Amino acid sequence: MAPTVESEQSAQLASPDMGEPVGQRALSADIKMLGNLLGDTIRRLAGEDALALVEEVRAATKDLRSQPSIEAARQLRDRLGQLDLPSLRTLIRAFSIYFDLINLAEQRARLRVLRGRALAADGPVAESLEAALLQLRERGVSAPRVAGLLQNALVAPVFTAHPSEARRRTILEKLHAIAEQLDRLEYCQLLPRERTEAESIIAQELETFWFTALVRSQRPTVLDEVQQALRMVSCLFGVVPRIYRELEGALQRSYPEWGETALPAFLHFGSWIGGDRDGNPNVTATVTSETLKLQQETILQHYLKRVEELGQRLSHAELFVALTPAFRAILQRGRTLVPELSASSAQEPYRLQCQIIAARLQRTLHALHHHTPHWTAENHQPPPGVYLRREELLADIRAIEADLREKNAAAAARGMVQDLIRLVEVFGLHMFTLDIREHAQRYSRALQEIFAWAGITSRYGKLSPNERFDLLVAELNQTRPLIPVHLPFSADTCEVIRTFRQVAALLEQQCPEAVENTIISGATEPADLLEVLLLAREARLFCPAEGISRLNIVPLFEAIVPLTSASNIMQRLLNLPIYRKHLSLRGNLQEVMLGYSDSNKETGFLQSAWALYQAQRLLADTGRRTKITLQLFHGRGGAIGRGGGPANRAILAQPVGTVAGRLRFTEQGEMIADRYGEPGVAERHLDQIINAVLRASFAAEDDRPPHAWERLLQRLAERACHHYRRLVYETPEFLTYFSEATPISEIGRLKIGSRPARRAGPSTPGIDQLRAIPWVFSWMQSRHTLPGWYGLGSAVTEYLSEHPEDGETLSGMYQRWPFWRTLVDNAQMILAKADLTIARLYADLVSDQALADRMYERIATEYQRTVDVIALITGQGELLDAMPVLKRSIQRRNPYVDPLSFIQLVLLRRLREGGEAEEEVRTAMLESISSIASGLKNTG
Repeated sequence: MAPTVESEQSAQLASPDMGEPVGQRALSADIKMLGNLLGDTIRRLAGEDALALVEEVRAATKDLRSQPSIEAARQLRDRLGQLDLPSLRTLIRAFSIYFDLINLAEQRARLRVLRGRALAADGPVAESLEAALLQLRERGVSAPRVAGLLQNALVAPVFTAHPSEARRRTILEKLHAIAEQLDRLEYCQLLPRERTEAESIIAQELETFWFTALVRSQRPTVLDEVQQALRMVSCLFGVVPRIYRELEGALQRSYPEWGETALPAFLHFGSWIGGDRDGNPNVTATVTSETLKLQQETILQHYLKRVEELGQRLSHAELFVALTPAFRAILQRGRTLVPELSASSAQEPYRLQCQIIAARLQRTLHALHHHTPHWTAENHQPPPGVYLRREELLADIRAIEADLREKNAAAAARGMVQDLIRLVEVFGLHMFTLDIREHAQRYSRALQEIFAWAGITSRYGKLSPNERFDLLVAELNQTRPLIPVHLPFSADTCEVIRTFRQVAALLEQQCPEAVENTIISGATEPADLLEVLLLAREARLFCPAEGISRLNIVPLFEAIVPLTSASNIMQRLLNLPIYRKHLSLRGNLQEVMLGYSDSNKETGFLQSAWALYQAQRLLADTGRRTKITLQLFHGRGGAIGRGGGPANRAILAQPVGTVAGRLRFTEQGEMIADRYGEPGVAERHLDQIINAVLRASFAAEDDRPPHAWERLLQRLAERACHHYRRLVYETPEFLTYFSEATPISEIGRLKIGSRPARRAGPSTPGIDQLRAIPWVFSWMQSRHTLPGWYGLGSAVTEYLSEHPEDGETLSGMYQRWPFWRTLVDNAQMILAKADLTIARLYADLVSDQALADRMYERIATEYQRTVDVIALITGQGELLDAMPVLKRSIQRRNPYVDPLSFIQLVLLRRLREGGEAEEEVRTAMLESISSIASGLKNTG
């Protein structure tokens, strides 16, 4: 299991005394060591024959790669079809574990290269914070302009539990344990026995890995997903202070005049996990409450640990530090709030203050553990000593910092004290801001029932959009209550009302910053936002007479029609006095979320991307025209077919004037572990995000593409959409091909997440009812990767046949327009992960082979056409020639992904034919799905 590794150009750090690049040699060594240890594990636990079988299959698929042939591929599939189920599962296990190890090795190689560049470089590392600031300075952006941007900036990753993380938490933990030992081997000066010990621990982890189930036996609950995410991103507690320290240093080096200008806390984190009820009946008001409790317990326990460590460090004796009167008063107030503290630390004032903070944190945790609100509805006063708002905790910590600075003890103030302040500024008392998401139709159904009960109208669901709008405006201008205290409605409507009431109670009694946004999925008209505003008013979340509006109301525009009319929808709301009143109480900020998945499934890759680009530009224009801060929230998935790809490039590809220092974006499924599972990766990822936000926010007007380019792209998008819809929606036999030539039905049984794979709909659902994640997941598994490229080839080919002179224009657009370059590069990445030889074998699963031949031929022809136009546009001979790092990574994986695809084909046929132990075959099938996802590094 230790293949020869090709030169890894991501690690081209030439060693002065060695001909081989340092990074490539180290990566080769990691893979060789891990591969040998895995091989030894297989030999010991499964036998010599099992290891020989693994090597035989790997060699066969490697030979097939060198000379692709559909008939040879069928022969290999049939050879594997002769194996019994235990042998197939052994192969799956071997290749799956190998992928997890190679992913780990590549991650370490990336970090190694970054460390090497930082040590060797004369200037800042590319795409770092300092690189962005130096670029801004060179472009004439002054320090006051940077300070002004940062003062109002927001960079907010939002974690979601979208079911695309196929790996179990147990497996992620084992990989983390192996990574820790690899770090010991590389970065610590170990004695021989210590090195042997580290290698032994890796071998132990691999042994238990081999005996660990690859897929979940039970679907996780929502709270399981919450806990997994909290564990997965815990490295942020160390990363966030480093990010701020790095940015402060970079600002002072890039702008010497920056001086002591305060750096505001613009980095925050959000979550949908436990708040996203769209299509997930398992997310209830109670679950949301428990989610917030888990988040608060996690962050408060971390603060408690930090404060206790701080108290141990700050041993300053009052004998040597003369306390200011202000600090003495703070200590006295703290002793009053926490009288039970002993007097043992009275002569060590900073240690005493840390003990007061720790005692107050303990009281706050105690209230959470006992499910008691921090104050009662009767007296509206929190119990003594409990922290309710972050400002209270910050004031107690900043008191230490200020007094230390007064004594010129700046080193201590800038160290652990400042790090703790940064954490509280970023995470507050709630850790992540929890978004509440629900579908617009569910709100409409609830109000239909409420209005009928109240005698207002029994026809609400049948009213026209304008009639609904007028009715909602009239109700919002009323002062009488609409919903009774005791709810006489259906269970669904009661749950909607209880959610708003629960949010109101949590914000009032537990943590005022815990929830800020309610996301409306499937928003199509202005009335969708007014419905939520009315329901918020009924829960006292919107009280205009009292100057209260506690929630941002965020429409999620997903399908193509709402995307194209998004600016008109928002303009009508912004002309409405009652809605403007709500916005004025929210700081005149309106957030709009853009979904990347549904429009892609509806219109194809190119039309979707172009519609999103245009929607952003028009929305930004609307915000400027109406003097509203219009903030965009990007709902990107991990796969290209759901808006995925390199995040920093995606930000730089946004239309000029749409970022303006404020950006929220989703981090979904498998991307959370990939981007936040290890501190070094998380820090680099956030560096790149902030780098891109800074650069995009100061993009010059001359960075706008010429109108002629936009007109050309509009024509290409229309043509690409036409070809995509002809295949997916206008070819009756397409649904049969999709259902039988991909593992879509089996993916629905994979216990990845708590949410169902399909939306509620007809008993014989079509493409429309299928969620975007399993749609993309299925095409990835069957190696077609269709959602990430289909239609582009025909669109460009047809257009150039009519306008051959524009071939150079498309190449020039690729060189100079970040949007077009990012789109083309994402397409070639996903094309490189496709394999049309293996895809043909999935087509063999279709019962009507004449239908399979027709459909496969259409897809394969479009694939080749798209490869050809990308070569024309980029000037490359082959896909990814200009991205050798990615190209070699994919080439290194193919000999291990391909066997899994062949095994999956065998299992799919057995499963669909029946006759064998169905449950065991189904489990093996699910193992193959998870393993291919790991190998391709994409699920949904």
